[in-house]
Amino acid sequence: MDIEVLAGGDRLRQERLTRSLHHALLEVDGISVNYPDSEESSADARKGGAATHVILGVTLLGAARPALQLLITAIKEWSAVERNRKVRLTEGEWSVEITGRPDEAQERLVQRFLQDGTGHEEQRS
Repeated sequence: MDIEVLAGGDRLRQERLTRSLHHALLEVDGISVNYPDSEESSADARKGGAATHVILGVTLLGAARPALQLLITAIKEWSAVERNRKVRLTEGEWSVEITGRPDEAQERLVQRFLQDGTGHEEQRS
């Protein structure tokens, strides 16, 4: 599963927020979070720039549904610190965005992702 912090095209803010989210997720039981190697990071490094990490890779440990629920709760709590924080979770063909102040419609999408994304994960196992 991939997690991307969306920052409206502000790459420095995106990197800063991604590091902050990474740090917050390290404390969540039932998941493993890391910075996957990406072609974009490698290309930046080859061009003489610093390698940047704006995508987090998450592996659910143990039972998928409880771990995914813990992950979503942690992201919601992290996002709630600032109203304009936005995070996209992607698992295969499923994706959902979580914001600092979700409305009812977004909450329904998150619940559907929890059901469909988890079902998708279990089918691959």
